[in-house]
Amino acid sequence: MTRLARSSVAFFLALGFLLPAAWAAVSRDEAVSLAQRTAPGRVLAVEHGIDLENKVVWRVRVLSAAGEMRVVVIDADTGKAR
Repeated sequence: MTRLARSSVAFFLALGFLLPAAWAAVSRDEAVSLAQRTAPGRVLAVEHGIDLENKVVWRVRVLSAAGEMRVVVIDADTGKAR
């Protein structure tokens, strides 16, 4: 495989990971706010991804005051927590 072909493949794979967040109706900050309503605490991480139904979601890791870590999944289109 040529260098140009490898670079093209890498570019399109990276683009595929970046675009779902850009198209999401719910922003990263909105997802954090919605997750903290569901599971109050300190936000450790926020990442976007695709769930099993091929929907764009935000995964928000929250550490509660009791020391429990929860992962709240927010639908990026509707803002509903799962």
